[in-house]
Amino acid sequence: MIKKEMIAMLLAGGQGSRLGVLTSKVAKPAVAFGGKYRIIDFPLSNCINSGVDTVGVLTQYQPLRLNTHIGIGIPWDLDRNIGGVTVLPPYEKSSNSEWYTGTANAIYQNLEYMESYNPEYVLILSGDHIYKMDYEVMLDFHKANNAEVTIAVMPVPIEEASRFGIMIADENHRITEFEEKPEHPRSNLASMGIYIFNWKTLKEALIAMADQPALDFGKHVIPYCHEKGAPLYAYEFTGYWKDVGTLSSYWEANMELIDIVPEFNLYEEYWKIYTKSEIQPPDYIAGDSVVERSIIGEGSDIYGEVYNSVIGCGVTIGKGTVIRDSIIMNQTQIGEGCEINKAIIAENVVVGNQVKLGVGEETENDTAPHIYNHGLVTIGEKSVIPDGISVGKNSVISGVTAAADYEDSQLASGKTLIKAGE
Repeated sequence: MIKKEMIAMLLAGGQGSRLGVLTSKVAKPAVAFGGKYRIIDFPLSNCINSGVDTVGVLTQYQPLRLNTHIGIGIPWDLDRNIGGVTVLPPYEKSSNSEWYTGTANAIYQNLEYMESYNPEYVLILSGDHIYKMDYEVMLDFHKANNAEVTIAVMPVPIEEASRFGIMIADENHRITEFEEKPEHPRSNLASMGIYIFNWKTLKEALIAMADQPALDFGKHVIPYCHEKGAPLYAYEFTGYWKDVGTLSSYWEANMELIDIVPEFNLYEEYWKIYTKSEIQPPDYIAGDSVVERSIIGEGSDIYGEVYNSVIGCGVTIGKGTVIRDSIIMNQTQIGEGCEINKAIIAENVVVGNQVKLGVGEETENDTAPHIYNHGLVTIGEKSVIPDGISVGKNSVISGVTAAADYEDSQLASGKTLIKAGE
């Protein structure tokens, strides 16, 4: 039997509905980030940098782009004969067939995969966070405390604590109480959704709780282990960590990459972030163009002005166009004479000439104000915006649109334009 000390199970099946049209055709972990990466590159790079060479990636929602991106794991050195990366979609079993219904249910359905490596420890990760973390240091902490479960935690502002699973720990970091999204939190130590389990403990808990509907770590497995008296410990993480689950946090995390001294540094030699790179020509910056404090992806052609923005690979920005505080993803074409402010434009979008995005007063979005807010303009992938259109703040466009879709060549602030079939 193959024997691995620790294997990782990476949960990457989430729809990411709070990212709105950005995830209408793609799973959240496959969304582009930082000009050339995808969100899943960060936990995968952490794994190989931490010496974890066996990773099961659990996919479900819109997995095509994620599967294509991961492939056999070559960019992360995870193309191994023994171990490496394995994509684990839900599959039909002889007795019943079911989708993954909760985080722990997804892991339970892959007991056989984990069993085949007979690990000492299993590391559970989420595929949609931006951070750098040495899981080996966390494993050392787990061993030193003779823990059965170690939960990575970080302090959050107390007013945000009710969004997370909250730990109450003693002076030795042993968890004495655990509350899932409490209304009145008594601590600000939030679970990061990163767990190390002793394999025996995990297996027993999953089998015991298997019949729970929507079996979840925070709601079921952790409380079960706690009630049984298993030693649970909180591993406090002090580095940069961002859950990019909302459009505003996604936009902020991208903007933080271009700070003068970025809090999250993509350029460190000793902790590289790996990704599948397309073969792209170098980028071209025209003589009369202006680029200030921005990331420009490979193969992009810049003829206009770009300020404080993250531009993906293979993007074209036309002459006379001014872009500020925006994220423009791979292979998007932007025409001439445009004015783009605080926009998130997905992949393969075509924006015509003389288009203005992010203008006028801010108004609440009319269909999903909890998603489209903070003055952002969001454009879904493969959308087309015709020449001469003006689009307000907190607005969203998805699909191939024509001039007739806009009243007086405008989409007012807070309006939604999603074409049929999207």
